[in-house]
Amino acid sequence: MASFRIAAPDEYLAITGMGVKNVKICKAAWVWPFQRCMRFSVQPHDYAMNLQAMTKEKLQFLLPVVFTIGPDVNQRGANQRMGSGDARHDPDLHLSAGDRPGSDTAPAMHDHVNDHRREDQGDSLIKYAMLLADSGTAVKGANRHQFLENIIKGIIEGETRVLVSSMTMEEIFTEREVFKRRIFRNIQGELDQFGLCIYNANVKELKDAPNSIYFESLSRKAHEGATNQARIDVAEAQLRGNVGEAQRKGEQEREIAKIHAETAVAKTERDIERASAEAVLATRKAELNRDVDIARISATRRTEAQDEELKREVQIKRAAAEVERLRASDVVKATIARESKQQAADAKAYEIEAEAKANYEKERQLAEAGVYKVKIDTDAAAYKTKQDAEAWSYAAVKNAEANLQKNLKEAEGLEAMASAYAKMSQAFGGPAGLLQYMMIEKGTYVELAKANAEAIRGLQPKISIWNTGAEAGAGGGAEGGPSNQSSVATMRNIYQMLPPLMTTINEQTGISLPEWQFGRLAGQMSQVERGEKPNGKK
Repeated sequence: MASFRIAAPDEYLAITGMGVKNVKICKAAWVWPFQRCMRFSVQPHDYAMNLQAMTKEKLQFLLPVVFTIGPDVNQRGANQRMGSGDARHDPDLHLSAGDRPGSDTAPAMHDHVNDHRREDQGDSLIKYAMLLADSGTAVKGANRHQFLENIIKGIIEGETRVLVSSMTMEEIFTEREVFKRRIFRNIQGELDQFGLCIYNANVKELKDAPNSIYFESLSRKAHEGATNQARIDVAEAQLRGNVGEAQRKGEQEREIAKIHAETAVAKTERDIERASAEAVLATRKAELNRDVDIARISATRRTEAQDEELKREVQIKRAAAEVERLRASDVVKATIARESKQQAADAKAYEIEAEAKANYEKERQLAEAGVYKVKIDTDAAAYKTKQDAEAWSYAAVKNAEANLQKNLKEAEGLEAMASAYAKMSQAFGGPAGLLQYMMIEKGTYVELAKANAEAIRGLQPKISIWNTGAEAGAGGGAEGGPSNQSSVATMRNIYQMLPPLMTTINEQTGISLPEWQFGRLAGQMSQVERGEKPNGKK
């Protein structure tokens, strides 16, 4: 039954049987009845060997080599389409053992035009399929691979030993690339018979064979030679270094001595300049200290003056507030107290002025007597005065700073209280609500009540009750009430009320009307009672 067979990328199909003259190599094909199809891999394999060979001088050594060998997929011979039969290798690398120059059995090289006359038609894959792909029914799987490896290793060992035996050790060492190319060419020529190709060849470093120290001796000889030459070079370098070091040391000592001498001269000049500069600096520093002391004392005086001015303003404001408070509670009492204090202050001022004049006269006389002594003691006490002034100035500055910090803290406290009061004012519905709350909180209403009670304590009020006529005592009369009174009765009642009123005011406050005014009112009242007019007419 016919079937269509397809090979893997690394495989080929070898078909034999009906309709095929020899062997057909392809990737895919129909397999008809009476035909046989076999798959074979074209993957290359590595073959590593440690060959023991002998040179022309009978020197044995080990030659480690690694060859990568596989079926030649590019050498298709007459089966290659589109012309050329070799697309990969140099023709010199594909000479078979019989085709190499010098071989007795080598026929003349044939052109690819005659490949169709050969059994394999010049196709390497046909060679490989016919000779190595399937070596009988007894060689399968791993045994087939071992069989192929034995053939390849045998070719490599034989060709390598033949080549090494015709060369000297010196030629192998000095012409390493030539040696590698010759091994490649010889082995490739043998592998062409089996359709195999060398994809890579690597010749490793040569080693000593067992019981041989040839390479070790050469290495030791080269090492010892290099070591001896290095020791000679080191000795020569040390000689030059010691001589140069001595020369440099002498030059260094001479230069150092010269520099020391120049440094000593320069140092002397610098010392003179430094002494002059220090003298100028000391003088300038004394002047600056004096200016600083004067400025510090002036600043202290200004600070004290400002502090006293602030205190005075505070006292004035406090006194004004106190006066306003006293005026609001008891104007009369505050006025009397102020006049009394003013008189006492005037008397005290007069006494102080008289005493100051007497003291001034006395001190003037004493000052004139002690001028000479003060002049003598001034120079001796200058230093002490300066120290005391500095100490006093420092203390004054510190006190001013402390007062400043205190005032700042008080201002911050007042600011915080003002902010708190503003918030409380908003909470109580306005300044009026806040004022009422604070007066209640601080007991202001209680204090006002106490002050009012204290103001009238000890007074002996006189209560006067008087009657202005018979109508007043009768409750308005029986003829119709106050509307029936005449205008004369009304005036009479008013004039009758004034004398006892004036008398009460005089008794309680000490204020009295002039005699002429009081007498005039009394006369007018008498005329009204007699029914006369004030000008004497009836």
